[in-house]
Amino acid sequence: MKILIKVLRIFLLVVFILGILVLICFINHRIQLSREKKILRQIGNSVNVDGNSMNIYTEGEGDVTLVFMSGGGTCSPVLDFKSLYSLLSDEYKIAVVEKFGYGFSDVVDKERDINSILEDTRSALTAAGIEAPYILCPHSMSGLEALYWAQKYPDEVMAIVGLDMAVPKYYESMKINIPLMHLATFAAQMGVTRFIPNISESDAIKYGTLSEEEKELYRAVFYRRTATVTMINETEAVKENAKTVESGGVPQLPMLLFISDGSGGTGFDKETWRSIPKDYIAQVQGGEYVELDCPHYVHDYEYEKISGDIKMFVENIRADE
Repeated sequence: MKILIKVLRIFLLVVFILGILVLICFINHRIQLSREKKILRQIGNSVNVDGNSMNIYTEGEGDVTLVFMSGGGTCSPVLDFKSLYSLLSDEYKIAVVEKFGYGFSDVVDKERDINSILEDTRSALTAAGIEAPYILCPHSMSGLEALYWAQKYPDEVMAIVGLDMAVPKYYESMKINIPLMHLATFAAQMGVTRFIPNISESDAIKYGTLSEEEKELYRAVFYRRTATVTMINETEAVKENAKTVESGGVPQLPMLLFISDGSGGTGFDKETWRSIPKDYIAQVQGGEYVELDCPHYVHDYEYEKISGDIKMFVENIRADE
């Protein structure tokens, strides 16, 4: 009995200490959030979508509009894509859509089936006065949305440029740890993430062309948009979304896929990661792909090559019209 009481006391002491540590983390987090308000500046413009605010950033002019669509969990899409789109806006109109739960858009607790995600994006572009047709430039998970868009509204999609984008087959074997994501949400809300070294140092910060001011802004956004409830809902629905896209068939339109080596958090080995999109693009008449020896966030590493290839791809589309 004495041993049991001793163990219980130790357990309660550990719980008490952990509680104090979490409280300290939370207080520090609130203080830092308050300080970071001084450097927070919205990049883009807010539009109303279903009673909530979505952020859209535009840059450049031209008769071709490239719409950049972020991967799951990318906290600041506008800054994440900057190294690439800044090399394209001299010839084309750029639009970066920040979905709910991302960047400077509202965090909304709503269902994230593929149709809902797409209609939010379309509504945001319409509200911003950005008219179709578009060339969609999705990264990772947004590949599903881009393919579904081409299936459902083919007249609105001129072409797809996949930035290591997801195709449905990836999700047949992909393991998604939802409890771990909820733990990440708790850690972010309590400010525990601030004590994890280099966690806010994204590939865009480390390898892109962001200025020091933009890097600081990216970090500030990170601590506000990590594992949001909207992102969690999106992840919970992704396997069903993949099945929906798979059932719609392979859209036939100009398509260029940039494929990474699978490193950087995909959970796949290099051979498997590359074989899946190559099998997919083989079903697209005239489809093209480019293999890149870099991690998953290809636009933060090979932005110069990708921008050049995109320009050639777009000009070829124009020549065929």
